[in-house]
Amino acid sequence: MRLLLSLLSPYKALVAGTLLMLLCDTAGMLYVPTQLSAIINVAVTTHDVNALMRHGVAMLIAALVGSGGYISSTYLASQLCAKVGRDLRMGVYESSLAFSGSDFNRFGTGSMITRTLSDVNVIQQTLLMTILMIVPVPLMCAISIILGFSTDAVMGRVLLVVTFASLAISVAAVLHSAPIFTRLQGFIDAMNVRLREAMTGVRVIRAFGKEAHERGRLDETFTDYATNAISVNLIFAVTDSMTFFLMNAVEALIMWLGADRVGVHAMQIGSISALVEYAMLIMSFMMMAQFALLSVPRALACLARASEVLGLSPEIRDLASCSPADDPAVDEVARFDQVSLRFSDADEDTLHDLSFSLRRGQVTAIIGNTGSGKSTIAKMLLRFNDVTAGSLRFGGIDVRNLAQADLRARIAYVPQKAWLFSGTIAQNLRHGNDEASDERLWHALEVAQASFVRELPEGLGTRVAQGGTNFSGGQRQRLAIARALVREADLYVFDDSFSALDYKTDAALRHALSAELSGAATLIIAQRVSTIHDANQIVVLKDGSVVGRGTHEELMDGCPTYRAIADSQTRGEGDHGGR
Repeated sequence: MRLLLSLLSPYKALVAGTLLMLLCDTAGMLYVPTQLSAIINVAVTTHDVNALMRHGVAMLIAALVGSGGYISSTYLASQLCAKVGRDLRMGVYESSLAFSGSDFNRFGTGSMITRTLSDVNVIQQTLLMTILMIVPVPLMCAISIILGFSTDAVMGRVLLVVTFASLAISVAAVLHSAPIFTRLQGFIDAMNVRLREAMTGVRVIRAFGKEAHERGRLDETFTDYATNAISVNLIFAVTDSMTFFLMNAVEALIMWLGADRVGVHAMQIGSISALVEYAMLIMSFMMMAQFALLSVPRALACLARASEVLGLSPEIRDLASCSPADDPAVDEVARFDQVSLRFSDADEDTLHDLSFSLRRGQVTAIIGNTGSGKSTIAKMLLRFNDVTAGSLRFGGIDVRNLAQADLRARIAYVPQKAWLFSGTIAQNLRHGNDEASDERLWHALEVAQASFVRELPEGLGTRVAQGGTNFSGGQRQRLAIARALVREADLYVFDDSFSALDYKTDAALRHALSAELSGAATLIIAQRVSTIHDANQIVVLKDGSVVGRGTHEELMDGCPTYRAIADSQTRGEGDHGGR
């Protein structure tokens, strides 16, 4: 609830306006039966036309005030809830942007999507129903009971009993539905994960003929959700039936008791209609409140899940006072000094005692067997993971003393998976530099050997599907490389970014990059020896440790691991260089 109050606090004026309009709505509704009773008791009984007109006009004004209050309160409440939902959704999303890899894995992609979209939508809708259907109930019940007692003490007690009976039904329904709603959100997470996995891997599923297997997995998840949803709907049905029965029973009881009270001259006949209206208003508002209250446990579960994201302190975060991001040294851009890394959920180090530097104007390459920790080095440079021993310095400053935004602004990164965003080619390339001109974009495409863009009818305006699925793997890689080249950086990191390129394109790209990036440090993580053959420095990894460092020729002579990798790639060609 503290989170919800913090979200409402910027909109105090909107909250006050909504409550005022709700008061007008409630007052208008209660004043109408009061005037109707007066018309029957005074105007009709005495045939007083003036009294009839006076009370009739008052009834009309009350109806207009109530209607205006209802329309205004609904509009203001909708506006308030939409803003709260927007703020909460942005808060969850912005919190996720600060997560480290292990932080994000704690929740999972499917769960984060559910928390950002479905959970926030549930909170927003429940808040709206709470304002419109629950907040007016105490006032409506209190005033109705007071009016009932002012009319007749017996009838006042009837309304009091009705109120507590309705409240008991509502509380029982909420207590039974709360754990079911909590389970429902977990099932939505599971459905999101399964559906996302099935849709993104549909080609693999069809290729291996596993449609029936996946259908069974999804059916199991859907069945679990449906079973619990049916249980909730059963609670709704029972609650509604009990409330409708109570409404009819109360109406009959008031008519019967009212006739008796009128017979002994304890009250007037017109008061019966007012009391029936008061009872029906109490029951109607209680019924609406029940519907809203049944959603409250689900919303509280969603609020707790959102709070879990917002309250998580990121594993990697900036210091309160970060060092200024001065220009890096002329020669050494980054340096690993006896760096080790252990993930929070691991029992041993993934990387051990790494020591090497990345120098301006030089190409450093990293090669090693699968799982040796090559890509983790790139993530450490970007501070997606922090070192657990030793130091990693950028421009002579420990990266943990630099603001993450400043550090990443000076690194151009091409990820292992060339991910493109929906939009146009130009929009994707400008992820590297928002202010880049079309000329700079075309130059980056030329260096990245992405000449195919000129052949497209719409050129830079060509639409890109989510993930870049309307381009081949090699085209996506070249577009991702061009995106990095658009940025003017001190360090360019290519994480296995040439794997989908043919040897001719690979060679042409490396030749173009050597001229384009001569003023910056370059780090190439690769699987192919041919890609890194001409690097100034090659670092060979095995099981997270450096087992060789030097040029291609030096490593061929003195590093068995590197020589084995080269031999495995060039066997039958008679050329250890892999050219």
